[in-house]
Amino acid sequence: MKLVIDAGNTNIVFAVHDGARWRGTWRIATDAQRTSDEYGVWLTVLLDRAGIAAGGIDGAVIGTVVPAALYHLRRLCRDWFSLEPLIARAELDWGFAIEMDNPAEIGADRLLNALAAHHGYGGPLIVIDFGTATTFDVVNGDGAYVGGVIAPGINLSVEALHQAAARLPRIGIGRPQLVIGKSTIPAMRSGIYWGYVGLVEGLIARIEADFGAPMKTIATGGLAPLIAEGTSRIEHTDPDLTLEGLRLLALRNPAPVLRPREAEHE
Repeated sequence: MKLVIDAGNTNIVFAVHDGARWRGTWRIATDAQRTSDEYGVWLTVLLDRAGIAAGGIDGAVIGTVVPAALYHLRRLCRDWFSLEPLIARAELDWGFAIEMDNPAEIGADRLLNALAAHHGYGGPLIVIDFGTATTFDVVNGDGAYVGGVIAPGINLSVEALHQAAARLPRIGIGRPQLVIGKSTIPAMRSGIYWGYVGLVEGLIARIEADFGAPMKTIATGGLAPLIAEGTSRIEHTDPDLTLEGLRLLALRNPAPVLRPREAEHE
C-alpha cells in the first residue's frame, strides 16, 4: 500500500492506494509550521478508522508546491512509517518530454496532472486545475508537456473584489441562472461565475488555435464540477487527478531507500 501526499497552497491531501483502489482520502489545511508529529497523530487516527494498518504501508510519494511544508511531510514518512518518500521533481522519470525552457520551475502538480490525464484520457489535451491559481496545462498527442497558462484562482478573485471595493461584500461562489443581476450580490456572483466560464472558454479556444488542433479538456480541483456545469468545453472532471499522477509517478521510479539517521545530516 502506498501513502500519497499532495500538498497544495490551500490544502494537503493524504490518500492510501492498495494497488487496486483508493482506500481512503483525507485533507487538512496547509500550514507550513505544522510538525510531523501533528500530522502523524492526526493521520494514524484516520487510518485506524478506515481499517488501514499503518505498518502495512510500504511506500510513500509526495508532491508539493509549498517548499516550506516538505521538511515536516518528509519527517512524517520517516518517523511514523519508516519510509523514505519519493518527491515529485522535474528530473524524475515522467515517461514524457517536458518542453519548457526551465523544467525545474514547473509546479509538480502541473506535471502530475499531465501524467494522469494523458494516461487516463489520451491526448492531445488541456488540463484545467481550479486551485489557488487556475492553471491550464497543455499535453500533446505523445504525452509531452508543452506549456500552459496561469490565471488567478476564483477564490482569490472573490477576495480581491471584496478587499479592494469597500462597499462590495464577500460572497460565496455559485451558478446564477441569469447573467444580468438585479442587485449587487447577484451581479457579483454573475461576474465571478460567468466571468470564469468566459475565461475558460476563451483560453481553451486560444490554446487550440495556438496548438493547431482540437483538444480534449479535463478539469480538476474543488470548483471543477461547478464551472463544468456552465460550459460544454469541459469534457471530463476528475477530482483525483493529482493523486493518480503521484501514484503513477511512484510506479515509474524506484523507491528511495531510508538510510539510518539520514535526516540528521540534511
